[in-house]
Amino acid sequence: MSSNGVYLELLGAFELSYAGCRIPLPSGAQRLLALLAVHTAGVYRGAAAELLWPDCVPSRASANLRTALCHGRRAGPVTAVECVDRRLRLAPVVAVDLHCVRVAAQRSVTDGAPPAEHEDLVARLRDELLPRWPDEWLVLERERWDQLRLHALEALAERLRREGEYLDAFQTALTASQIDPIRETAQRILVEILLAEGNRACAVKRYQEYRRLLRRELAVEPSPLMTRLVQDAISA
Repeated sequence: MSSNGVYLELLGAFELSYAGCRIPLPSGAQRLLALLAVHTAGVYRGAAAELLWPDCVPSRASANLRTALCHGRRAGPVTAVECVDRRLRLAPVVAVDLHCVRVAAQRSVTDGAPPAEHEDLVARLRDELLPRWPDEWLVLERERWDQLRLHALEALAERLRREGEYLDAFQTALTASQIDPIRETAQRILVEILLAEGNRACAVKRYQEYRRLLRRELAVEPSPLMTRLVQDAISA
């Protein structure tokens, strides 16, 4: 968490703070700030009211938006919400944990070496985006976040494996597999790590557990690539 300035947390749970002190907000103001945080270009007032209060008539939704703006416009002495060209947007002075972790995650995919703070990054990538909020506008945003963190975790696990950091690589790939147990990429990386360590029996066990999961949930088999990986290890 930032020790000074305005900091907005969306990963795990909502929290707004100024200079390290939490700022309590009513639900409507929280949802408005969260909406503006994920739509960095801003949202027109009418669209914001419709997204946040889809079950209300337009006049009631507009009134709710005005109330939310009244409560959420300022964070301490700082303006948190701006109106630019008829659009509401989060003020640039507000730092958002989602944005910070997203930048670090993208860097982990493109850089040539694991970040020195990979343990902190993996810990943040475990967090869901506002997991207990039922808002429909969050569905697509959650999917975007999940895809980014899965790719980042898998890329980081692969890089750590190549560096011979097998424990860190395994923990990172395991985090990805817990986010989406059906996804094969992380499961295959786990098998590759175990094989690189010389743990063939554990690699076969991991493969068999994944195959049983796929059969039970989807009635499908692992890809030929993953199956061949294990078969080659057994016959070696």
